[in-house]
Amino acid sequence: MKNLIVFFSTILMASTTMAKTIEVCNSCNISSLKTAISQAKDFDTIIVKKGTYKEYEISVNKPLVIIGKNYPVIDGELKGEIFTIISDNVTIDGLFIINVGTSYTEDFAAIRVRKSKNFIIQNVVLEKLFFGIYIEKSNHGKVYHNKIIGDAVNEYNSGNGIQLWYSNHIEIEHNYVEHVRDGIYLEFSDDCLIKNNVSAENLRYGLHFMFSNDDVYQDNTFENNGAGVAVMFSKKIKMLNNTFKENWGTASYGMLLKEINDAEIIGNTFEENTIGINIEGSNRIVYKNNDFLNNGWAIKVRGACYANSFVENNFLYNSFDISYNSKVNDNVFDRNYWSNYTGYDLDKDGVGDVPYRPVKLFSYIVNRTPETIILLRSLFIDIIDFSEKVSPVFTPDNLLDNNPLIKNNTW
Repeated sequence: MKNLIVFFSTILMASTTMAKTIEVCNSCNISSLKTAISQAKDFDTIIVKKGTYKEYEISVNKPLVIIGKNYPVIDGELKGEIFTIISDNVTIDGLFIINVGTSYTEDFAAIRVRKSKNFIIQNVVLEKLFFGIYIEKSNHGKVYHNKIIGDAVNEYNSGNGIQLWYSNHIEIEHNYVEHVRDGIYLEFSDDCLIKNNVSAENLRYGLHFMFSNDDVYQDNTFENNGAGVAVMFSKKIKMLNNTFKENWGTASYGMLLKEINDAEIIGNTFEENTIGINIEGSNRIVYKNNDFLNNGWAIKVRGACYANSFVENNFLYNSFDISYNSKVNDNVFDRNYWSNYTGYDLDKDGVGDVPYRPVKLFSYIVNRTPETIILLRSLFIDIIDFSEKVSPVFTPDNLLDNNPLIKNNTW
């Protein structure tokens, strides 16, 4: 057995030693990427020097490292897909890729990874694109430090910045994505990490999950997107320390949760969104240590949401803290800070002596008759909210924070 291990180790070292470097430039013997790839052997490195290379449908069909020096431009001339990776163990690093073709029948991408594993896409700049990086039925890959700048105007003729489809164990970190349809999109993709990305000014969602489980997204910024972030039909998602900011519009929100179960939403900031979190059909979720600041609605519960806990969050200067469309409440609110709380703390233990009722009658009225929002700051509204607080009729009578904090939470 020992001799067998030594034999395979020797073979592996020999193949690595034999790998060579191929240079591509406009004045070199090899002046195109397609030629370099066809002449390369497995595990060779291709160095692409500064210049402009008008190529598309570049198929990477063997294990290779492709590195750009001083960001050479790969120009697809709007003719179709530019890179298609169909081999394991491929790295693309340091290229400037532009002019992906647009199609209404095919999802052309600047870089597509198809049925591959152990790939790395890093330090790439993508502009004038349809889809940016499209990962299809591929596993164990890294997408690091890329800049994706689209020019999307309408959803129907634009693609997503980074898209995963049936792909697992993918790490997406330190990318900047703007002006595409969805900044980052996952469908049927499990055990992925999405961290330290900025997704801003996209037509639809900064991040969009569909049927994807056991994923983590943390330390990302989602700002000024059409509708923020949507997480749908998924379970066991961890959403940690993200910022959802300035997602404004009549149908906009920081985060939409639909049919989500057994998730964690911890340490996030929801600031200046029409709705901080819009929730429907989502159960057993922990909301903890989040800041809801200057939103229209901090949290809007649409219905069928059970066994959730809202603990130690800060609700600061929102027009409405909690909106409910039902008299039934099966969720727990405890030890949150509410800037609208007017109770007292006679024993000075930092907890209000009077429970806080976060659902106002006016929010119930606005849900049913949106035009009444013009009465938001009127004395009449203060009177009806007070009457509902004294004797709840339309709002859940057991929806109380029995331990409202006098000072906001700090972590």
